[in-house]
Amino acid sequence: MKSIWMGIFVGLAGVVVGYAKPPNVILMMADDLGWGDVQCFNAKSPIKTPNLNAMAANGMRFDRFYASSPVCSPTRGSVITGRHPYRYGITFANTGHMKAEELTLAELLKAKGYATGHFGKWHLGTLTTEINDANRGKPGNTGDFSPPWRNGFDVCFSTESKVPTWDPMLMPGKSKGDGWRNGKQGWDFIKERSSAEPYGTHYWNEKGEVVRDNLDGDDSRVIMDRVVPFVEQAVKNEQPFFAVVWFHAPHLPVVAGPEYAAMYEDHGDFEKNYYGCVTALDEQVGRLREVLAKAGVADTTMVWFCSDNGPEGSSKSPGSAAHFKGRKRSLNEGGVRVPGILEWPAKVKAGTVSGFPAVTSDYLPTVLDAVGADAAADRPLDGISLLPVIAGGMTERKQGIGFQSRGSAAWSTQRYKLFRAKQNQPWQLYDLMEDPSEKRDLAAQHPELVATLAGEFSAWQASCARSNCGADD
Repeated sequence: MKSIWMGIFVGLAGVVVGYAKPPNVILMMADDLGWGDVQCFNAKSPIKTPNLNAMAANGMRFDRFYASSPVCSPTRGSVITGRHPYRYGITFANTGHMKAEELTLAELLKAKGYATGHFGKWHLGTLTTEINDANRGKPGNTGDFSPPWRNGFDVCFSTESKVPTWDPMLMPGKSKGDGWRNGKQGWDFIKERSSAEPYGTHYWNEKGEVVRDNLDGDDSRVIMDRVVPFVEQAVKNEQPFFAVVWFHAPHLPVVAGPEYAAMYEDHGDFEKNYYGCVTALDEQVGRLREVLAKAGVADTTMVWFCSDNGPEGSSKSPGSAAHFKGRKRSLNEGGVRVPGILEWPAKVKAGTVSGFPAVTSDYLPTVLDAVGADAAADRPLDGISLLPVIAGGMTERKQGIGFQSRGSAAWSTQRYKLFRAKQNQPWQLYDLMEDPSEKRDLAAQHPELVATLAGEFSAWQASCARSNCGADD
């Protein structure tokens, strides 16, 4: 089935509409970064993010940008398929794998002649069947083996799952200061490397080999050290490129190197590590922007940034969802509303701010639209093209955004959000334009609207279930 869809796509891709030269595409994503952690979204944030601020100032800031899931793996799949996680079977972290029959954005762009690269956290399947690695990789586990190089990526520098955000291959030290949650202690950078223990997760290249060089220090820098030559080589080859850059920061174990921790020495141990590793990530965003400018391709490159879900932990932990209710693992706004930025000078007016509700599933149809190709065949997508939004011609989303996660569910429209925390609970209704913090449940006042939206959700949920069984409709 995949070969049929790919054949149709390649035929359609031969016609480029409105673009003499297709744009390069970079999809950056942080891990567990809250909406309120980035200063251009939340001026009260104590975290220094000058490069993300500059990126937003020179492009478009999406104030209503959603991760398709409140946890990492499902959202990552939505980015490269344009489909909700319940369509392709990765419904939570460390479950399922990217199915061979799924069409990824990397595969589709590769068919159009793009150089494709994946850098950082994968979390859509294991990367080895031969050694113990990360959460699920082990000898003989072939069922979950689905590395990025089997999903359309030519160049890879990838881990299965999380790593420490400083010295990523080594077990971090324990902080001697204040604990951060449930009595646990935070982490600290390693002072005596000779006695450090391996963390147990590896970086892998596109040949299925463990990478062993240049792995010390800040993990975001370690990742960007591989992104930069990929971009420079593609530009040298005059080849359009597609880079997926999925940082591990600020997912725990969250560790800042000494120079970054020192920026926040007036804060507690966990805070200075969290804040410091976000600033280190931000520094690499700035580095990439400089590389694009120096290579002369900044104007014609779509550079996206978001987070895979809301911030980790309890209300006492670092990581801010600002005024939004809920955090990671919740389908309340704080669990799925994330910072979203697009910089694309050729098409986006600097300083644009959008309140349009967008979601990570929109990436695939938007990118395909930008390169002048239709989505392959008539397989259902949950995302829509955002090009009309970028151009300023579309201000209202006609297609609802559905969410499912372990019995919790939500259906968001331009104005309203239907929500329930558990499957057997009654629906709640919120007016996100008037009440984005979800403080006033309006379900009792609008029973007909609840019924209408619940019907839309049920129809969409059934469609996802059919797709997951191989019966796309």
